[in-house]
Amino acid sequence: MRWLDHREPIPQALRGAIIALGNFDGFHLGHQAVAGEAIAWAKAEGRPSIIATFDPHPVRFFRPDAPPFRLTTLEQRQELYLAAGATAMLVFHFDADLAGTSAEDFIAQILLDRFGAHGVVTGGDFTFGRQAKGNVGLLRTLGGELGLQSRVVAAVREGEEIVSSSRIRQALRDGDPQEAARLMTRPFAIRGIVEHGDKRGRVIGYPTANLGVENYLRPKYGIYAVTGRILATGEVLQGAANIGIRPQFEPPKELLEPFFFDFSGDLYGQEIEVAFHHYLRGEAKFDSLDALIAQMDKDCAEARRLLS
Repeated sequence: MRWLDHREPIPQALRGAIIALGNFDGFHLGHQAVAGEAIAWAKAEGRPSIIATFDPHPVRFFRPDAPPFRLTTLEQRQELYLAAGATAMLVFHFDADLAGTSAEDFIAQILLDRFGAHGVVTGGDFTFGRQAKGNVGLLRTLGGELGLQSRVVAAVREGEEIVSSSRIRQALRDGDPQEAARLMTRPFAIRGIVEHGDKRGRVIGYPTANLGVENYLRPKYGIYAVTGRILATGEVLQGAANIGIRPQFEPPKELLEPFFFDFSGDLYGQEIEVAFHHYLRGEAKFDSLDALIAQMDKDCAEARRLLS
């Protein structure tokens, strides 16, 4: 799948594409509806389809001290967009130049001149351009005058509320990964390279694959039933994981520490993805290592039951 940079000319074969415009971080049901409309439109007219995203997220540009909130990495998004059927992923690198581009220039100079877009698909609340002054109305009027077609996809509702990334983030912060998975159509997953740790898990009979959580949203700290996927081989493992600061040990260090059942291989230096399925309990400090081990035995038994 092509990975396009908005600052560079688009390959000739991808000009005339239908572009799904948005951030599409969580690629949830609402995002999938917008992307699906763009892909279907492109197929109907024999055109390429492109799904856009922004990196860094505009919020990170304007509020660099905001707590981590990303639901996916660019690599994860690329895989999701490919699975949806898109021809390419377009990354808008959000910097001062892009932030200062007027909405009119975004349409005329970027979408039309640089990309040669035939059409765009957005959600009804999509905004763009300097001070977010561009909207679906401007796409329809100015874009239409310049030859750019546009379609708007209505918000998707699940239950009484609109599906949104904010709703998913809140579910994860509340320790409800099942609700997040329902809205995203897949579990929230953290991907990273397995690091060497202090080997304390190995000493107590629970060797873990330590991952940094970097720019991902922090789900509620605690113990989860998880699955892990080794990217190099595709092997899927079941396990239990702690995410948090490990209050039992000093010094506190924020980590994701999955323990995979019935696995004895070496994962150091390998890239894995850990998917969160069920929240079991919060982090706790125990009076002794024996008490911690007894609780971990219970956690793993419950995780096995839930994942079976």
